[in-house]
Amino acid sequence: MDFNNQEPPRAVPNPERKPPELKPGVVRNWLVAIVGVVILFYVGSTSFYTVQEQERAAILTFGKYTHETTSGLHFKWPYPIQEVRVVQAELTQKITIGYRQNGNTVTPVDDEAMMITGDENIVSADAVVTFKISNIRNYLHNISDPEQFLRNAASASIRSVIGSQKLDYAITDGKTAIQDMARERLIELQSRYETGIQIIDLKFQDIEPPGGEVEEAFRAVTNAREEKNTKVNNARKYENERIPNARGEAQAMLEQAEAEKKSRILNAEGDVAKFNAIYSEYAKNPSVTESRLILETLEKILPDAKIFITNSGSNTVNYLPLNELLGNRSSGATATQQQAQTPVQTPQAPQATESQQEAQGGNGQ
Repeated sequence: MDFNNQEPPRAVPNPERKPPELKPGVVRNWLVAIVGVVILFYVGSTSFYTVQEQERAAILTFGKYTHETTSGLHFKWPYPIQEVRVVQAELTQKITIGYRQNGNTVTPVDDEAMMITGDENIVSADAVVTFKISNIRNYLHNISDPEQFLRNAASASIRSVIGSQKLDYAITDGKTAIQDMARERLIELQSRYETGIQIIDLKFQDIEPPGGEVEEAFRAVTNAREEKNTKVNNARKYENERIPNARGEAQAMLEQAEAEKKSRILNAEGDVAKFNAIYSEYAKNPSVTESRLILETLEKILPDAKIFITNSGSNTVNYLPLNELLGNRSSGATATQQQAQTPVQTPQAPQATESQQEAQGGNGQ
């Protein structure tokens, strides 16, 4: 007999046996406990909420805005009594117009970027709008899709400004002015519709014509304009250098002419004074002044002339050699003594003296 392969005996159910009965009070207590646990779990999970540092929360009581809370752990009545909506009100956010950027990947959006200028040309404008939530109540209740509304408002503001400007002005000197006008227009739209969005800045990434031949043509125009501005600046630099020098030279010539004028006036006044002085002396004694002027004039026109004094009133010509006397005056006393011992000159000494007196008389006259 093989006991290993023998099956164990099976239990035979007793048809007369009944399952244990639960009392109605126990079932009710269990149901109340389960419902209480569920309610406590629901209340605990929906009554406490956390607000992060860069967020603010709006509390809605029966769907109506009541108050706001800042960062931290807070309590509220469970839903549907109160509801909390958390927004990033303390964070500066950005949206792009004309393109989308995901990491390092940039995808153009031509429907937003392509615009028509005031002179009916097409231009591509890309911009970045920086904003912040300033009023949570208006932000949550006045607009259904805040991001899309802001994107549409920014695109409309840019189009309205560029549509009133010429293409050359938009892609060159007018970029900053158009940017400021578009930002002011966007701020005005946010204030008009009370969106609760504060526009911090609007900056263009690029304003340029569409690609292809149009872009090449406008690039050539831009290069020509820059070359023109460079030449204009060089001409202004040359003008600024030459004009001060010319003004300085002109002022120097004027001062030199003024100095020459004063010098001639002073010389003329001196000549007049000299002439008046001579004339006053001449009026006193005309003959003496006339003789003196004649002698001074002869000294000037005949500086090397030799002077001879003679006396033609007698039969004998009396001669006084002044040049020799003046030249021999420096010879010393020896020559004077030799001339005094000469017997021929002894009788002529008085005559020479008379000639000197006549000469002196003539000079005095």
